[in-house]
Amino acid sequence: MVTGGSGFIGSALVKALLRNGHSVKILDNNSRGNLRRLSDVIGNFEFIEGDIRDKDAVVNASRNVDSVCHLAYINGTEFFYSKPELILEVGVKGMMNVVDACLANGIPELILASSSEVYQHAPRIPTDESVPLSVPDPLNPRYSYGGGKIISELIALNFGRRHFDKVIIFRPHNVYGPDMGWEHVIPQFALRMREQISKGKIENLLSFPIQGTGDETRSFVYIDDFSDGLMLLLNKGVHNQIYHIGTEEEVTIKHVAQEVGDYFGINLEIIPGTLAEGGTLRRCPDIGKMKQLGFMPKVKLKEGIHKTVEWYATNAQLKPIIN
Repeated sequence: MVTGGSGFIGSALVKALLRNGHSVKILDNNSRGNLRRLSDVIGNFEFIEGDIRDKDAVVNASRNVDSVCHLAYINGTEFFYSKPELILEVGVKGMMNVVDACLANGIPELILASSSEVYQHAPRIPTDESVPLSVPDPLNPRYSYGGGKIISELIALNFGRRHFDKVIIFRPHNVYGPDMGWEHVIPQFALRMREQISKGKIENLLSFPIQGTGDETRSFVYIDDFSDGLMLLLNKGVHNQIYHIGTEEEVTIKHVAQEVGDYFGINLEIIPGTLAEGGTLRRCPDIGKMKQLGFMPKVKLKEGIHKTVEWYATNAQLKPIIN
């Protein structure tokens, strides 16, 4: 069973599991997910509509399964600030409900999606899995997301010692690709540039305001590479261990913006702005543990960004209208 299976990462995992011959259930309320991501495999899985906060729904959905992959959560940086209480409710209640459901149904395997946000301001780059986790300021709502993931990891690992044959935690590092959602940097850049181009006012340079200086860094992993890594982890990962899935290519946000502009054939004049309070200046994972399992990302950043931007340029009308 995959919780959050109609989400961006969840749907990619469902497809990978189906390709590998598994029978799959999805538990999702589609508040953040969308079954269009699974349109090419509709009929090949069982979909159960339910809220991860509803214990009975989780227990009933997870009957007769051998493994639970728990991905249900609320991501998107803007929600860290605007809906911190909801993020924590979904994160903590959801995690306990999943563990209780596994215990009630005798499920021996639990796979948990965590996040690179558990580090916040990592003391070393590249960052390996042993770096201490932190909540720098409990008064900053941003840390609702990372804090909820830290609690989820503690629950999974400590229950895992006695009650599971296999618990694996993976920490994704900036997974991106077509239909990844609307609250992330690449889609937002793509839609803003598309809108400016549609107004027909661009000559030589597009003035493009961003948060921060643009020198802040991330390491992006394309969804296809990520899915390959996650399947590798499911087959070869070690009980009660944590793994980074990402790339070790650290790039600036300014560079990301320029790659998006390259897709549209425009040059950018980056206009620095104010970085959101608590925003991380650098992020790049050490993926040595995954490499030992045979993981090797293949999709280059330019190729991945162009595929992603193409989807958003073509499907901009699907963006939800928020009143």
